Amino acid sequence: MLQFWRECLAIADVELRKLVRDPTELVSRAIQPILWLVVFGQVLSHARGIDTGKVGYLAFMTPGILAQSVLFSAIFYGIAVIWERDLGIVHKLLVSPASRSSLIVGKALSADFRGLVQAAVIYVIAVALRVPIRFEPAAMAAMVLVVTLGAAVFATFSLIIACIVKTRERFMGVGQVLTMPLFFASNAIYPLQLMPAWLRSIATFNPLTYFVDALRGLMIQGGQSVYGIGWDCGVLSLVFLALLAIAARTYPHLVR
Repeated sequence: MLQFWRECLAIADVELRKLVRDPTELVSRAIQPILWLVVFGQVLSHARGIDTGKVGYLAFMTPGILAQSVLFSAIFYGIAVIWERDLGIVHKLLVSPASRSSLIVGKALSADFRGLVQAAVIYVIAVALRVPIRFEPAAMAAMVLVVTLGAAVFATFSLIIACIVKTRERFMGVGQVLTMPLFFASNAIYPLQLMPAWLRSIATFNPLTYFVDALRGLMIQGGQSVYGIGWDCGVLSLVFLALLAIAARTYPHLVR
């Protein structure tokens, strides 16, 4: 087990070094949540057309925008994997002593770092907009764990897509097709009870729904988790383990 985590951290360290040398991605990814919260959120918070219970609409959607940022950042992670295939890096990794699972978990850990940077950006924006954020140490620590888990889920999902489509052009098309339905068929920007029955049924099978639900209970003062944070984390953990098993099998197919 210790060797497994050493391999994971070695892969994550390589990915983080790339990010430190070129942090442009982090800066560009920060623009989107700013637009959603400052423009979209501010407008709809005055419309008062959506019943969000005890919290205002801007507070309601803040966890959803964090989840969206993590999703969008992680889902296109597969493009980097395809680049590595073209450069011959994947071939070298596959013949190394490291297990396939450690290679995938290591890449997921680097996606976790990106997700936590997004969380820090959104917390700063939320404070500036006077969103009632929870700053209790226990809530903050749990939020970090949930963001880490959510980023790992979608980064691993992205890697599986990359192994199937194998080209950057196809990946861009498939990525766009998948991200928007995942986002809008969730509780990120509107409550589940406002959805028609068919869409609510889809949302219950969407891992983003449980990701947002957990964040809403941990980030916002007065925010409530519909399913319970324990249940949300359990669902995300099971999804991650299932995706990890699939990714471990499909990763070698990237070079075939």
